[in-house]
Amino acid sequence: MGTNAHPGTATSTAGTVAEQRSVTVIGLGPMGRAMADAYLDRGYEVTVWNRTASRADALVARGATLAPDVVRALTANDLVILSLTDYEAMYAVLEPATSALAGRVLVNLSSDTPDKARAAARWAADHGAVQLTGGVTVPPSGIGRPESSTFYSGPREVFDAHRPVLEVVTGKADYRGEDPGLAALYYQMGMVMFWTSMLGYWQAIALADANGLAASDILGHAVETANSLPGFFTFYAERIDAGAHQGDVDRLAMGLASVEHVLHTNADAGVDTALPAAVVELFRRGIEAGHGADSFSSLLELMKKGGEG
Repeated sequence: MGTNAHPGTATSTAGTVAEQRSVTVIGLGPMGRAMADAYLDRGYEVTVWNRTASRADALVARGATLAPDVVRALTANDLVILSLTDYEAMYAVLEPATSALAGRVLVNLSSDTPDKARAAARWAADHGAVQLTGGVTVPPSGIGRPESSTFYSGPREVFDAHRPVLEVVTGKADYRGEDPGLAALYYQMGMVMFWTSMLGYWQAIALADANGLAASDILGHAVETANSLPGFFTFYAERIDAGAHQGDVDRLAMGLASVEHVLHTNADAGVDTALPAAVVELFRRGIEAGHGADSFSSLLELMKKGGEG
């Protein structure tokens, strides 16, 4: 049984739902299944739906209810967790069931762009629903863990009312503001750093391999390098906010020499050079824009919207 006395009715999204002990999860990929498991672990009544119904088998065996269609998945509970590939998948799933959206809170944990999150929030509102955008910062193995975190944005009163339920997914529900695109923005900023950092790690492993070293051989060095980055983040953030790119600590011209050495080392080893070559190209653009004597943080001016060069 969900939170509704009758299918299709809903309690106030800003009402006393802190005692809510039931939830619907739509989308049962690895992340959605982990979320449904976390709610079952905490004693919630969980209704699930997935296009491939067999993905719910293990959850049903644990006590979840498999809704026969999306409409009944939506009407089972006021709070609906969406764990889908992207927002296009959300529309594909929910468009045929818009009659059941009124009064629902859609916690959209699907990955997509901030603009698409904003458009989806307007679409939900047009159908009488409220969207809370979410950006989960951990893989499925981190779901349900108190140290894990998820960004949220959207109406503050709706977030506050449902916060205890949201904190089941990850222990920290990190609210970022009313703009429904903000959670997606913070998530994508994290992804920018994650994917490029991991590619740097793969590049180092490829270079190590070409020189007879295993990933485990360089692991300690890689971790030490990664652990040094927060100090650089902190140092440069204050200077960047002040618009200070002076070359008193480092100079882009010297940085170019360094990244060229990285490129040549990889080329000499016969490994793929697409990534280090792209870095060299960005540094060279900075030199051409006249920043040779400035800090390499001046590259940010090239990367900004409407930036140089």
